[in-house]
This record gives sequence, C-alpha cells and structure tokens, in this order.
Amino acid sequence: MVTTLLVANRGEIARRIFRTARRMNMRTVAVYSDADENEPFAREADVALRIGPPPAAESYLDIERVIAAAREAEADLVHPGYGFLAESPPFARAVVAAGMRFVGPNAEVLASLGDKAQAKALAQRARVPVLPGYMDADQRDEAFIAAAARIGYPVMVKPVAGGGGIGMQRVREPSALREALAEARRIASASFNDERLMLEKLVERPRHVEVQILADTHGQIFALGERDCSTQRRHQKILEETPAPSLEDGQRKALAEAAVAIAREAKYTNAGTAEFIVDAKGHFAFLEVNARLQVEHPVTELVWDIDLVEQQLRVAMGDRLSLGEPAPRGHAIEVRLYAEDVE
Repeated sequence: MVTTLLVANRGEIARRIFRTARRMNMRTVAVYSDADENEPFAREADVALRIGPPPAAESYLDIERVIAAAREAEADLVHPGYGFLAESPPFARAVVAAGMRFVGPNAEVLASLGDKAQAKALAQRARVPVLPGYMDADQRDEAFIAAAARIGYPVMVKPVAGGGGIGMQRVREPSALREALAEARRIASASFNDERLMLEKLVERPRHVEVQILADTHGQIFALGERDCSTQRRHQKILEETPAPSLEDGQRKALAEAAVAIAREAKYTNAGTAEFIVDAKGHFAFLEVNARLQVEHPVTELVWDIDLVEQQLRVAMGDRLSLGEPAPRGHAIEVRLYAEDVE
C-alpha cells in the first residue's frame, strides 16, 4: 500500500520534504493559496489542492481548510514543515483526530515546550542549567521590577509564548523597565494573543548553540551534534555552522547530554532542536526547544550523513530509529538571505 503524505506548507521546505518522500515511494500532496498556484512546490507534488486566498490566515494557517484537504487527499501523514502550523498544538491534535499521523511531537509536548516558562521548568527538572529569571504568574510591573533588582541588570524581557525573537526587549537600567514591559506586552498580545512575559538575566556577547535531537516512539533519543547560530540580526539567524567552532569536546558532550535529558523529560518524539546560550567562560544555559525541523537542518545532514526528513517520516510511522553509531565528518555552513525594508 502506498503511503500518502500531505505537506502543510509551501516553498522551499515543501520541495525539500517532497524530495525525500518521492525517494521513499510516497504519494505527495501539496496545498496552496491562490498566490502560490503556479509555484514549483505545487507543480512537483503528485496532487495539489487549493486551500484559500493569499492571506495566510485564510489558507496555510486555517486548520479546518488544511484538514479538509488532507481528508480529500486521503492522507496518511501530515508534515507541517517549519513556520505556519508547525508548532501548533491545536493543529497536531486536529490531524490525529482526523485519523492521520502528525509528523512531529504530540500536541501535549508542543504545548509544554511552546510555553517558555513551562519549558524552563522542565529543563530544571532534567537538571539542566537555566538562566536566573522570573517566570511567575504575578504579571504586575512591580513583580518584574523586584525580580530585576534581585537578578541584577542587564535583563531580557521575553514573551512566554511564541519565538523567533519577537517581542524581546533588552533592559540595561531600572528606569527603562516599565517601558520595555509595556512594549513587550503590546507585541506579544498582537503576535501571539498572549501578553504574559518572563524575565531573564541578559548574557553579554554570548554564543548561541543548538543541538539537533531525534527521538522515536520506542524510547531512543539521539543527539546529532550542535550548530553555532551566534551571528544574528534582530534576533534572526544569519549564519549557522556545524560543528560549532567555539566549543571544546567536553562542552560538546555536556550540551548533547543536556539536550537528551530535556527530550527525555519532555517525552519528546521526532526531530527537534534544544537551544542553549554559552557565555564567555564556556558555561551554558538552556533557552528553548524548537519542536520542529529547523531551517538550518541541512548542515547537520551534510556532516552527519543523515536525511532528517526521512527519519521524521519513519518515526511518525512508528519505526524504530536505526542509526547505528552516527559520527560527524567534515564541516558545513549555511547562510541566509533576508529581504529588508531599510527604512
């Protein structure tokens, strides 16, 4: 029987997933908005289904429309790619409720790791270092002011929900904190419909290092090296490199063990990334988990000689990971091109 895979995304990531799916002899299904009808990803799939007009809210972010397309295509698997609904607990739940398999962690795991406060608490239970901070339910300015005084400036204000650096505010002195809190709440409410905030000690000029994890439903968890993503603009990654050039072997081992501990505590399955911050002295602390395939996954694939999308699909189908003793070879760098309105 042929397995049918629907990719709930567009563009480069849809084409990337289709490439592996074809090699695995799967039937591929694309969904597209009116703006993308003639794009390569829609043409390359075995089946392409329209899901709405150009606005993402009326197409790629509309769970009901995506599920309806998956039902029409009789999909067995739904891969969310990255962005859009990739880390949406309601979408993961809807896929399963419709009798299909979601290519990623389950809805409960997505919910717990998508909340930064819950994710940090989980890391603490796994005995992984976290930055000093404030994550309590009391969201009054006075509570944050007291916490910042206790932690010590500079601090970083972050939305509890969401990611991608959206809404984060650096605060270097007490007089700027109230304004930063107001701005962060405004952005968090508009972007995530959740204005809850948290506070962390700001680490000056850190290294940003993430560990690729892969876990199956049989209890196996692998850490497939780390990527250095320290070169950023506006909290967005510009260059990703593996192996991370700034680390010694002992640090690599400690970061890998920390990532596996977090994944085990979270009952994580499928591919994901545990992100850490490393200070000038080499001490690291947990930041967050990206519970999906990352944009920069190809550098890991090149160095570790692995197809992460294939492993994602196999895990979703219930297969046991069979990686042997994976070992890195060589070095890989990925750079991103951004379009910006400079004004």
